[in-house]
Amino acid sequence: MNIAIWILQVLMALMFMMAGSMKILQPKDQLKEKVGDWVDDFSAISIKSIGVLEVFGALGLVLPMILNILPVLTIWAASGLAMTMIGAIVLHISRKEYKMLITNFVLLILVSTIAIGRLIIAPV
Repeated sequence: MNIAIWILQVLMALMFMMAGSMKILQPKDQLKEKVGDWVDDFSAISIKSIGVLEVFGALGLVLPMILNILPVLTIWAASGLAMTMIGAIVLHISRKEYKMLITNFVLLILVSTIAIGRLIIAPV
C-alpha cells in the first residue's frame, strides 16, 4: 500500500505543480482561455497566490518524505490541497460551472486519500 500512496503522491505533485505554475507564470487573459471564466472573479495577485499555494502543496506532497525532514508535513500539504479543492468546488457551484466539478471532486478524493493514507494506512 505504501507504494500505491507514493505513486499517488508523485502524480498529484506533478499535477498541482503544473496547475500552480500555470497560474503563476501566465497572464490572467491567457489563463482565462485555458482554465475558464472563473478567473474574472479574482484579481491577478489572487490567482498567482492560488498558484503559489498549489506549488508549495505539490512540493509538500513529496519533499518532506524524500528528505526525511518533518514527513508529517506531507499530511498537512495533502490536507491543504484538499481545502483548496473544496474552495474550487464552492466557486464552481456558485458560478453554476457544473462540468468543472468532476475534476475538482476527483482531485479532492485523491489528495484526501494521500492525507488519510499517510495518517492511518501507511503512516509517516
